[in-house]
Amino acid sequence: MTLITSPVFVPEARLQQAGSFAALFGNDRPLCLEVGCGIGDFIVQLASRHPERNFIAIDIFNQGCRQTSSRVEDAGLTNIIVMRMEARFLMHHHLGAESLQAIYINCPDPWPKKRHRKRRLLNQEFLNLALYCLKPDGELHFATDFVDYGETAGELLAGDARFYNLHSTPHTHELGDYPISKYMRRFLDQGQPIYFCHYRKKPGLKLAPPKLHKGFRLRWSQEEPA
Repeated sequence: MTLITSPVFVPEARLQQAGSFAALFGNDRPLCLEVGCGIGDFIVQLASRHPERNFIAIDIFNQGCRQTSSRVEDAGLTNIIVMRMEARFLMHHHLGAESLQAIYINCPDPWPKKRHRKRRLLNQEFLNLALYCLKPDGELHFATDFVDYGETAGELLAGDARFYNLHSTPHTHELGDYPISKYMRRFLDQGQPIYFCHYRKKPGLKLAPPKLHKGFRLRWSQEEPA
């Protein structure tokens, strides 16, 4: 596992020492989360467009975090922090109620085999956690190149009365000005559509802290190979 020495890469111990993301960024601008930052091209585009916001880019793969950190440094951006951490662990332990302005999930592992689909990130349990962490009117963006995942995600989100759908259908192929990652561009260039969902949390919700099922693995060994 390659040691990441970039100043934009934040180990969990450094976050714990700082006490908050506002302390790490040095300001209390609205906070957004990208789950699965890959090589960082999406988050660099997004953060460049929105200097008024702060962004946490996370991935469970060491090399992705390293490449994302390098891209952030090359772009000269100061509103991105990169972490190697599982999304639900971060949200449970370091974010909390109404802490996020937006969540972005792009092309997560589709777990294509039917027997494995329960492992997909986007499920009702994750939506409960996302709604708890999102501010009133906070937004959830989800994009996938996998047909079944896109259709299922759209149905799940459209069926949750705690969200407003910002499109007229459960999912759409129209991305508008949404930043396109290199991974997404590869599929679009091949004529394969991206399934895109864009939903907003309704204001006025009173949500209790959600719980994860007991079988969920919250941590992995920090020495685990990438």
